[in-house]
Amino acid sequence: MRISTKMKSVALAGLSAALLATTAQAETVRWGAPRDIVSLDPYSYGDSYTINFLNHIYEGLVRYNRDLEIEPALATEWEIVSPTTWRFTLRKDVKFHDGADFTAEDVLASLERVSDETSPLKGNLPAYKSATVVDDYTIDIELNGAYPLLLNDLTNIHIFDKGWLVANNAEKPTDVSAGVEGFATFNTNGTGPFVLESRTPEAQTILTVNENWWDEPAHNLTRIEFQPISSAATRVAALLSGEVDFVDSAPVQDLGRLEQAENLTLLERTDLRTVMLGFNRRDELVAGGENPMNDLRVRQAMQMAVDMDLIQDKVMRGKSRNAGTLVAPSIPGYSEELDTPAAYDPEKAKELLAEAGYPDGFEFDFVCTNESYVNEEQFCQAIASMWSRVGLTPKLDIGPTAKQTPKRANGKADVYTIGWATLPMLDTYSILVQMLHSKEGNSGVFNWGDWSYPELDKLTQSAAVELDRDTRLQMETDALKIAKDEIIMMPLHQQPMAWAVSKGFSDFPQFPDNKPRMWYVTK
Repeated sequence: MRISTKMKSVALAGLSAALLATTAQAETVRWGAPRDIVSLDPYSYGDSYTINFLNHIYEGLVRYNRDLEIEPALATEWEIVSPTTWRFTLRKDVKFHDGADFTAEDVLASLERVSDETSPLKGNLPAYKSATVVDDYTIDIELNGAYPLLLNDLTNIHIFDKGWLVANNAEKPTDVSAGVEGFATFNTNGTGPFVLESRTPEAQTILTVNENWWDEPAHNLTRIEFQPISSAATRVAALLSGEVDFVDSAPVQDLGRLEQAENLTLLERTDLRTVMLGFNRRDELVAGGENPMNDLRVRQAMQMAVDMDLIQDKVMRGKSRNAGTLVAPSIPGYSEELDTPAAYDPEKAKELLAEAGYPDGFEFDFVCTNESYVNEEQFCQAIASMWSRVGLTPKLDIGPTAKQTPKRANGKADVYTIGWATLPMLDTYSILVQMLHSKEGNSGVFNWGDWSYPELDKLTQSAAVELDRDTRLQMETDALKIAKDEIIMMPLHQQPMAWAVSKGFSDFPQFPDNKPRMWYVTK
């Protein structure tokens, strides 16, 4: 019998209430999330929040351990057999959640799927050329040149069961930003530590422990109840009342109250993610007419008109870190010399606008979401107000991620918010190849503004094949300098990261990449 989504939602709501006493015991974590994941298909959109959640279900050939060091996962070892070929030996006796055996054919199908021309995540494997099955537990990955960061890339390339993909006509990736859905959008079959029990989009996703996981669990959880709660006030209320055990986005305005709560532990640090603004660099604005933002003086004026110190103090409650460059200090390729935020100077901004031929400003679309980043709606409103004071006319468009992403990704925004934590590779090359590089093949997947800087492209391409680490990082820094000088993107801040956890947990590690990893959690 087929159960409708509405019936399923009602049933789940009743079941949740009925099982509250039994499921909220020592081995359950009730996760109050700021937003829902966008899909159950990890290749459907380059959203680190979604990819992280699905890491509980799916696994890669390698993974980051508790210290964010790369270690074996579905591959047990690897070697470089030629400058462009890596050979991976796969783990034996691994089962998918449906009981199917894991083999090299599954890896090949997954690599072909994620690197497909229609894949929104093809930029996560920028050097990938092809793969060849050697035997059931050996696979060769061919690259388009010498490349030092393949292992970093592979940490978030999830492996599917080929037979499952074929049987469900899911061999091709989906792209939620383009409205493309498929069987993998709503169903899963991984090898990871948790198994999907049920999902009601925008309401609840429940995972249960994989009793047949190949690894020895470091956690003692049997159940994860993931519930999106977009309202910050509601999230806090649920946490204080004990309705949820964990919130991965505690509102900065409530941190003092949460810190004093006897039943909670507050975990704070600065996120690796840098939140920034992107500019439309096409010939025309979204609404039509010549695009002023192709003039560097206009971008300089827009940057000078924003008082980041005021935003840090009033909007972010002093918890953010103002950024002068596009990557955080702990990311390889970062340069302290570049990390000088632009000075707030509204009068100079007006002069530059007049000099560029816009003494009365101009109107443009400013697209933000209301839940992707910490206090995003508030800082977007503040920035729009500051721009208005120098004569600009931003048309502020705020909405949920699912609605705003297609606008940003498909050239329907003149200015837009975006955050980047250089994931999964934890290296500056990530933002260079995916966001700053010209759109070309697997490069520039997140170059939503459609800019092109040949010198930056050349540095990025050279860094990709440079095996000497110091030389490679200097190339990346040089590319970041071009991005800073040209204001290709306008860095705002590294956002605060605050998790709140009930005191019933004995171990709940917080990671600097802001990824909850429940397979390390114990109660």
